[in-house]
Parts: sequence; C-alpha cells; structure tokens
Amino acid sequence: MLDTTAHGALAALVADLERAMVAQDGAAVAELFLETGFWRDLAAFTWNLKTCEGRADIARMATAQLPRIAPKSLTLDPAEAIGHADGVTEGWLTLETAAGRGIGYIRMKDGKAWTLLTTLHELKGFEEPRGMRRPMGAEHGHDPLRKTWKEKRLEEAARLGHEDQPYVLVIGGGQGGIALGARLRQLSVPTLVIDKNPRAGDQWRNRYKSLCLHDPVWYDHLPYLPFPDNWPVFAPKDKIGDWLEMYTKVMELNYWSSTIAKSASYDAEVGEWTVVIEREGQEIVLRPKQLVLATGMSGKPNVPTFNGQDIFKGEQQHSSQHPGPDAYRGKKVVVIGANNSAHDICAALWENGVDVTMVQRSSTHIVKSDSLMEVCLGGLYSEQAVANGITTDKADMIFASIPYGILADFHVPQYAEIKRRDAAFYAALEKAGFMLDFGDDDSGLFMKYLRRGSGYYIDVGACDLIIDGSIKLHSGKGISHLTETSVVLDDGTELPADLVVYATGYGSMNGWAADLISPEVADKVGKCWGLGSNTTKDPGPWEGEQRNMWKPTMQEGLWFHGGNLHQSRHYSRYLSLQLKARYEGLDTPVWGLEPPHHLR
Repeated sequence: MLDTTAHGALAALVADLERAMVAQDGAAVAELFLETGFWRDLAAFTWNLKTCEGRADIARMATAQLPRIAPKSLTLDPAEAIGHADGVTEGWLTLETAAGRGIGYIRMKDGKAWTLLTTLHELKGFEEPRGMRRPMGAEHGHDPLRKTWKEKRLEEAARLGHEDQPYVLVIGGGQGGIALGARLRQLSVPTLVIDKNPRAGDQWRNRYKSLCLHDPVWYDHLPYLPFPDNWPVFAPKDKIGDWLEMYTKVMELNYWSSTIAKSASYDAEVGEWTVVIEREGQEIVLRPKQLVLATGMSGKPNVPTFNGQDIFKGEQQHSSQHPGPDAYRGKKVVVIGANNSAHDICAALWENGVDVTMVQRSSTHIVKSDSLMEVCLGGLYSEQAVANGITTDKADMIFASIPYGILADFHVPQYAEIKRRDAAFYAALEKAGFMLDFGDDDSGLFMKYLRRGSGYYIDVGACDLIIDGSIKLHSGKGISHLTETSVVLDDGTELPADLVVYATGYGSMNGWAADLISPEVADKVGKCWGLGSNTTKDPGPWEGEQRNMWKPTMQEGLWFHGGNLHQSRHYSRYLSLQLKARYEGLDTPVWGLEPPHHLR
C-alpha cells in the first residue's frame, strides 16, 4: 500500500515547484532540487531538447526561461498513482505554459526533486483534431459545388510543390520521415516528404532478406496507428515495408517517391531554403522554410579503404547493399564486422550453403533477445506491461524521464543480471574466440546505442553458429590488404573470397548535409548522435542529449530526425511541435543551443 507520508511530501514539493515557476523565480525553483538533481525538458520550457544538471545549471535555465515561457500550472495528475520504493517517490504531472500544455514526470528523494521531466504535448489554439475534435469527414446536406475527399486530396497533391510551397520539406521517407510527416499532417503544417526509392517502405524491402526487427512490437508502434494486437513480436522487413507504405496512404502524407534531392542552400535574409530536386526526370525547385534531414540516424555507409580493393576480382558490398544469400550458394564470403548486420548476414549465408567467415576487429556487446526482453524491456514494452496499464505513450515517457547522465546507473544492474543468467552462453562464445564487452562501464546495449549507435548484436541465433564453428571466426585481427581472390589479415592469414561484405557501419548524419548543402554547413552543425560521454566512439565534452537530433541546430532552418522506430515515434512529437510553433509565428526562445564540438 502507498506510503501516504511520501505521497503528501511529493504533493507538497510539486506545489512548491508550481508556485516558484508561476512566480518566475528561477533561484527558488533550483533550491527545490537536490544539489545533484536533473531537469530534462523536451520543448516545453527550453524550445529545445535539453537536460540541466545540478542546481546551478537549473537556476540558469529557469531564470532565463521562466519569464519567456510564463508557466501557468504544474500539478500531480490525479488520475495516476504515486509510486514509492527504495527511498524514491515518483509521479505523473500535468503542466501548462502560456503557449501550450504538456505532461511531466518527477522523482523525489530526501524531500527534493531528483529528476524532473517536462514535455510539450500540444500548443494552445493549435490542438490536433483528435477525440472530441476529430473532423466530421463526410459533409451532410446538399451542395452542387462540393468536392469529395478524394478530389480534395488530388487537388492538394497536385498543387503542393508547384503552385503551393511546403513549409517543411522532409528529405528521407523511411520510418523517421513518415512518422514526422504524420505528426505535421495532424498539425496542419504544409509538408512534403521525398524519397529516392520507388515506393514507401523500400528502405526495408531493399535490405538483405533475413532482416527483421530485433526490437519487440510494443517498442515499435508508429504515431496514431499502432500495430494490431496480432502483429508478430519481431516483424520481418517486408512486412514493415508494407506497413510503412500503407501508413503513408492512410495518414494522407504528401509523399514523393522516386525523387532525388540534388542541392540545397539557405537564404538567411528571407529565411528560406532553395532545394533542387529531380522527380520523374524533371528538375523542380522547392522553397521550404524548414528543411529536415530524415536520412537515417546512421548516416552514410562507412566503407573502409584497403590496399588491393581495386584488383579484387570478386564482389564487394557494404552491408546496406547486400541483397541476401541466394546468389552465393557454394561460394566463399568474408564479412568484415561483428555487429547486428554482420551476424544477420552471416547466419543467412550459412543457411543457404555459403562458406562464410566473420572478421571481428574489435569487441562486440552481445545480448540474447529473450534476456533483453525479460530483464530490460519487459517492464515497459511487453504484453504484461500493457496489461499493467503501461501504454506505449506511458512507456516512452517513463523511459524519457531518466536523464542520460544517470541512465547507465539504471542499466548496469540489469546487464549484471544478464551476465549471470547467460554465463554459460558467454563462456562458450569466448571459448570460440569471440571478443565480448558490455560497454565501457558495463551498461550494455542501450547506452552503446545512444552513445555511438554501434558495437552490439541482439542475438536471435547467429551466436550458436559461431560457437559451433558453422560461421568461421577470426577475431582481434585487422585487414592488411586484398588480393585478386582473397582477404589477407594483418597476421598474414589469407581468407579466400568470392564476396567481401563490409558490415562496417555508418558515418554521422551531417555527412548528408555536407553533400546536399555544403561542407561548411555540415561543420557548422557538427556531428549528429552521441552524448559526449567520453566513452569509445563518443568523445566529450558531455552534452547530456543526442547531438543535433530532433531540435534546433546551429544552422537556422535545418533539423535532423531519425533513430529506431521508438525514437522516430516519440521524438517526432517534439520536433513537429517546434516546427508548428514556427509555422504559426509563435515566439520560440531557444535555451541551450550547443556549438559543434566535433565536425564530420
């Protein structure tokens, strides 16, 4: 049963926070936090995605922003229960500012705020047409001049990009671009999503045939339209592709396929982009106010350079180009890399009678799929979580409420438990010569993903093939060069090959900006992704949020959107509201815009 004393203390703390916020007293707000407290804000108070760490940082932000944001209320949500465990009391909040309404989540320790999450969920006067505000649809009555829904859609589609300019141009029509396009559509922001592929969903269809989601279905819903309750836990790539194509139509996105973005430039005087595209052989000039690169958080394929690549007589492919195993039965394939794609590709090749070798140059974090679901995800994203009343939206908010600065502390014990329960599995992998790690601080998969977006594999079966030798393994070795018929390792080992697959990851998203806009703009923005944790492939300084993702950048009018399905769903909400506010001419005073620390 709930500790009523803790409940009362939390209610009193929230009431004090509300009074200080409404009074616009930044110092008083900060004093209500632990000295080591955190305030993570997603667009509600900072018009940014920003985490303030410690009283001094919180005081600076609150002092600057409260007069500009003009908070109206911050209250415990009476419809939600208060939790109390291990000296921490936590609960859901509702909030209102001059511009909008939102949801929050607070954790109290020793009578002070330990963590506070505040998020913007709607703008006043520009609420989405949902629930009681849903559109009528059919027009009852009689009017000889009225148009059908289809006629209106066709007219809109014919005008946008020609007679009418989009306010937002989204380049990249995969899961990120589609999710953002759906949000902006519901907010009535004229938006055009373009993609080079012939059909929406081709980004998934065109990958190797064994690709599937390694995240469970509860983690992967899109905005507004969740997967049905008979959707598979781990969806195959072609099923996801078909869902994205259907979603694009049902959510009425203005989506141009077979469209290539050729160049873009920004005119600061008029606040407008000039974007040259090619569609169906015709060059078209678009002039959006806001440009979003939704080209995938992984950025451009990273293909390493080795001596001898020019003389190798077989095929060479980046993993993003690999079509699958069918053409390689009976042949020899060397896969360079040991993360998700490498394992998937190797397993599919072995299943199809290919002699396949994996070259692991550095250590990899491995976690078994069932262990990940049961130990790490089950509390938030599972059928049991749904039964416990944790909707996807609630799960997203709870996950977002843990600041990145302490997120690793939450994960270390989870992965310690996984190490314990799967000790025999890990021992067998190491006996096979596989180099394992759990991240620099033993915090596991999620922190690796957030810090560097690489270095892990969610095991759905390929590891057994490494353990029993079906997938040959060479670990701890680099590549010396290629000959006409082989890959030569730096210890002199020669691996005969008909195909070399470079499962070597991707560069930063701002590499796309360098190609499309200019290297100068790409460097002005800096790298995308990473937290500045000063761990492997995530150099400091610390930022506490994903660099340049879903928020304003140093280049006016340029935004980056991407990530997995969960991030595309959750963070598209805040990006769409930031864009909507600008479309409507609202004041959007940004706090904490970070200069670039790292270039391309």
